[in-house]
Amino acid sequence: QVQLVESGGGAVQAGGSLRLSCAASGRIFSVYVMGWFRQVPGKDREFVAAVSWSAHNEHYADSVRGRFTVSGDNAKKTVDLQMNSLKPEDTGVYYCASRSMGSSGSHYSPDGYDGWGQGTQVTVSA
Repeated sequence: QVQLVESGGGAVQAGGSLRLSCAASGRIFSVYVMGWFRQVPGKDREFVAAVSWSAHNEHYADSVRGRFTVSGDNAKKTVDLQMNSLKPEDTGVYYCASRSMGSSGSHYSPDGYDGWGQGTQVTVSA
């Protein structure tokens, strides 16, 4: 089992920046993609960004491309999400997720991930 711990959430005004971090531990030898998702009450968890630890391929939701940057450190087993030019619609609980070898489903979908952190709140005020 993979344990994921997020940090770095908080409150910021629109236009500001935050950096989220996620540290992975446990059975991480089979993990090859790390992702970030967010969720607001009453809505489904949505994809934000993902990165492969070995190839460093990055993927972004259209809503955050150009503003957010995801980066992974395979040696440290961490993944960060740098969020710039934040908007009120970026508000939500942000979850770190891990995808292991053999996982089915798209890496753009929560179903494609088998490990989840506890979530960290991000609040952007207008």
